[in-house]
Amino acid sequence: MAKKRRSLLDVFNVQSAFFIPVWRRALVVTACVLWAIVELANGNPFWAVLFGAIAAYCAHQFFIVFDPVDKED
Repeated sequence: MAKKRRSLLDVFNVQSAFFIPVWRRALVVTACVLWAIVELANGNPFWAVLFGAIAAYCAHQFFIVFDPVDKED
């Protein structure tokens, strides 16, 4: 049986079946927002902006354009 080769971009795939439950998507976005706040409170604007951008990207992918793809079909 041939094993499917995975790309490095598969690491950043947030449209997987793992994120179908809403609580998982909300937890990821909330954790990123909270970490951005922690970094900002500690005086680290670079990390705050980075985690804020990750939170914004995840919120967009999870709640606006979410369409999970099951890769095992």
